[in-house]
Amino acid sequence: MTDIERVKKEIREQQCPFFEDDDFQYYLDKNGGDVDATIYEMLIIKSEDSTISVSGLSTQDTSSYFKRLASKYRPNNSGTLGGNW
Repeated sequence: MTDIERVKKEIREQQCPFFEDDDFQYYLDKNGGDVDATIYEMLIIKSEDSTISVSGLSTQDTSSYFKRLASKYRPNNSGTLGGNW
């Protein structure tokens, strides 16, 4: 499985399409090839309010679902904080 195929699988792109094909390489390059960071960023983008309303018919907002998925990939700060002591 390629990195892009993994990203697509993890962000549930087949079930809920959002991005264009060239976006995957863009975000992978932007994140220095870090697949987990790419997944996190794309899920956060995908978690923006996604309610659609057309002729009185509306879809459910899926933003909290994608935020929950993104939380698995949120980077942790394991460094130490410096201070003036």
